Amino acid sequence: MTVVESTLGPELLLPPSSRPKRHLVAKAGLVAAALMLLTILWMPAPPGLSPAGQVMLAILAFAVLVWMTEALDYAVSAVVIAALMVFLLGFSPVLDKPGNVDMGTGAALGLALSGFSNSAVALVAAACFIAAAMTATGLDRRIALLVLSKVDAKTNHIVVGAMVVGFLLSFIVPSTTARVACLVPIMMGFILAFKVDKRSRFAGLLVITAAQTASVWNVGIKTAAAQNMVAIGFIEKQFQTTISWTEWFIAGAPFSALMSVAVYFIMTRMMKPEMAEIEGGRTTIRQQLNALGRMTANEWKLLAMVLVLLGFWASEKVLHDLDTSSTTLAAVALMLLPRLGVMDWKQSQRGFPWGTVVLFAVGISVGTALLRTGAAAWLANLIVLNLGLQQASALAILMLLSLFLIVIHLGFASATALASTMIPIIISVLTAVQTPGINVVGMTMLLQFVVSFGFILPVNAPQNMIAYGTDTFDARDFIRTGLVITLAATVLLAIFAMTYWSWMGYLTMPV
Repeated sequence: MTVVESTLGPELLLPPSSRPKRHLVAKAGLVAAALMLLTILWMPAPPGLSPAGQVMLAILAFAVLVWMTEALDYAVSAVVIAALMVFLLGFSPVLDKPGNVDMGTGAALGLALSGFSNSAVALVAAACFIAAAMTATGLDRRIALLVLSKVDAKTNHIVVGAMVVGFLLSFIVPSTTARVACLVPIMMGFILAFKVDKRSRFAGLLVITAAQTASVWNVGIKTAAAQNMVAIGFIEKQFQTTISWTEWFIAGAPFSALMSVAVYFIMTRMMKPEMAEIEGGRTTIRQQLNALGRMTANEWKLLAMVLVLLGFWASEKVLHDLDTSSTTLAAVALMLLPRLGVMDWKQSQRGFPWGTVVLFAVGISVGTALLRTGAAAWLANLIVLNLGLQQASALAILMLLSLFLIVIHLGFASATALASTMIPIIISVLTAVQTPGINVVGMTMLLQFVVSFGFILPVNAPQNMIAYGTDTFDARDFIRTGLVITLAATVLLAIFAMTYWSWMGYLTMPV
């Protein structure tokens, strides 16, 4: 969820024919969510679950159904969930106090807003400012056109060029949807300029590959997507430690690189373009690039700031101890300063996704409350016992939980919402198992990689919906290629888990 989704709403990213069905699903989802909330609240308390824990399970069920069905706008759902936490938790007894007195709305409000104090929220907000600066200066479009201008007219090479652009923008545009929203209009202009049929296999291949590449590099780059910050936020709160940008990159980038190769071969084989070459392709792109004129002072300044920031991210814990959130916040401050900066406050607010920031913060609050009330631990014990994970190997735990996340992602249109829901439970599961030497922080990071596996359905991620909104392909094209990409990702996940990640100590630590 980013600038485009916040401005238009998820349903407006879909072709018009799909919208009436989405509205019906949304209405049914809101009714189902309310009924589920009341049912769990009124049912007898299960053994070992506190009253506050039962309330949080009810709120969790409500949140999951609302997010899965998109019954409410994401920002609205965050406010509703926060209000439910304040009043339902406020009148829940606190068992460790004499007389089982109620928590009180004041204490519940502090818990409902606790996510806003997490440093990861500052990073997400700052990332949105950087994305806004890229759009305001046009630097992202210039970079995309510059890369594509170096590609020859062969259709497969054009696909490679689009993937390279997606890869490069992942470093400097910390917003998945903003990257795809930048690239897709260029691709569409490209298609129209070459007089290629909008519904051709080549057009569908180009647009789908752009969206899938964005998802693939969400795994390899910590700052590429907001959902990664969810995991970091919970890790920081629960274990008083963090994962640096470089540590994340070392763990995830090799996986993303090999997955990019897999995506290229899968897409070019399953959606083989009708033509091998497009005459005048490079010339058309260069004409668009020339139309932009020379780089402006603001573009140069923004490029310099982003490259310096990238240097700070990459050298965290190596050359300095400045964390990613702090350096990003400082960069945004520079971007907004008069004369030295690249945009003013009004420019930064054009389509700024405050709803994303609110959802992110409230999602962390929900996860924190699940952990603090014992609801996450109670759910984790059920999962551990029912799946027989008590003494399972770290590899078996990783693969079982990965398959679970892949399946449940089919119902979510936001990886941020999925991470907010599942990462606290995953942390509790990993804490509850008795596997000797299991690396809970490392395993949480690896399972967060899987949260970005939104490859199958157009509605699994906002970037997919932007691609689908171009009407260059049918949903079945996305699904059939997405299933093969997901299979390849799962196989690669298992290979990495048995080799590279095990060697690096991400699954288990020496006992």
